[in-house]
Amino acid sequence: MANAQAKFLTGNLFRHVAIMSATSSVGLMAIFLVDLVDMVFISMLGKDELAAAVGYAGAILFFTSSFGIGMAIAAGALVSRALGAGDRQMAGRRAATSLLYGFVFASIFAAVVWLNLDYLAGLMGASGKTLELAVSYLQIIIPTLPVLLVAMVGGAILRAHGDARRSMMATLFGGMANAVLDPILIFGLDMELSGAAWASVVARFVIAFFSIYPVIKIHKGLDKPTPAQFSGDFKAIIGIAGPAILTQLATPIGQAYVTRTMASYGEDAVAGMAIVARLTPVAFGMIFALSGAVGPIIGQNFGAGKFDRVRGAFRDGLLFTALWVVGVSVLLFLLRDPILALFSVPHEGMTATLVYLYCGPLALAFFFNGVLFVGNAAFNNLGHPFYSTWINWGRHTLGTIPFVWIGAAWFGAPGVLIGQAFGGIIFAAISMLLALRVLEVRKETKHAPFARQARLMSLLHLRR
Repeated sequence: MANAQAKFLTGNLFRHVAIMSATSSVGLMAIFLVDLVDMVFISMLGKDELAAAVGYAGAILFFTSSFGIGMAIAAGALVSRALGAGDRQMAGRRAATSLLYGFVFASIFAAVVWLNLDYLAGLMGASGKTLELAVSYLQIIIPTLPVLLVAMVGGAILRAHGDARRSMMATLFGGMANAVLDPILIFGLDMELSGAAWASVVARFVIAFFSIYPVIKIHKGLDKPTPAQFSGDFKAIIGIAGPAILTQLATPIGQAYVTRTMASYGEDAVAGMAIVARLTPVAFGMIFALSGAVGPIIGQNFGAGKFDRVRGAFRDGLLFTALWVVGVSVLLFLLRDPILALFSVPHEGMTATLVYLYCGPLALAFFFNGVLFVGNAAFNNLGHPFYSTWINWGRHTLGTIPFVWIGAAWFGAPGVLIGQAFGGIIFAAISMLLALRVLEVRKETKHAPFARQARLMSLLHLRR
């Protein structure tokens, strides 16, 4: 009965990976859809400075959300391990301490960002009326960063319990609230950009409520820590959350270089890259969800000492990635012309060239991104979160800048995407080899006490 909530200790691992990824990806897709709906409604106002303000604000919001992602990764890893070990009390306590620490730190972080919004938005390149609009938009949303953290951590706790469906539903409810309120506030009440901001605020509260309520009522997943326990859990939480936050901050560094390089080839090239950027989360949302999906499976089995299942979860995560990427790549290839028509792109020119390139061999290269995601999940849940940080920063610096530079020099604008993909292949190989080593070392470490006991018994037998 102690392990009643550790549902990943038994059953088909591939099925667990597929179900967790599918339910998690629906939540992610809802977020992508909400972002798209926001931009569509704001664009309908016909004011370029409004859309630009949202773009600058989005860059700042990405950095603030990385804090919540890091805390969510920490909470998911610690709770799933405790459940796997059969210690529900520790699981509940660490869920509670993760929420408490996260809420306090997010409040402090939000206050610091809010007081420096003018400087930060200006640093992103905003000026004049656009700067004013971006700051007013962020002044409404930034104070709810602690609420967003509660939503993210609550979702991670649900996934750690194997309840990906309720985690998904919380995000869907938030997306629905945002989509309904957007036209009412933006157009009906004539609030324009402020209306979009307040719709996002309400959505954050909705997601937070529907994430935390089942943790408390359904799973009884929060246990009040003593002051000593609250203090003692800090090291465990920050040991995972710190590297995870740093890991999330690597992506925009590499992408900024890619964008700047592509811009040198003109607006057609940038337009092609923008279409690719919009296709990717739609086509591979399942793979984006994989890291958060496979993490609890690895964590529970690691906590229970079931290393064959830990390795099996890692293997099946890679297998799932391969099958999904191949299937979607074939679909993208068959839909190349309809995709161009959807975005009103003529069949000649650099924009079409980049879309055709992506809907061909480059889509297959997304498998290596999936390898990185599964590797990160293994590192975060097996006690090596800094490996994720090193791999991700390496991928978006050494694995991006020189390869993009060489690719651009050889092949022009298509070479930018080719170089970026090639760098990903190299770091995916590094991630896989390192993950396999961690799995092997963890297995040997876990069984070392039994080996020493066997050797001692053998020596005692010889003495007799």
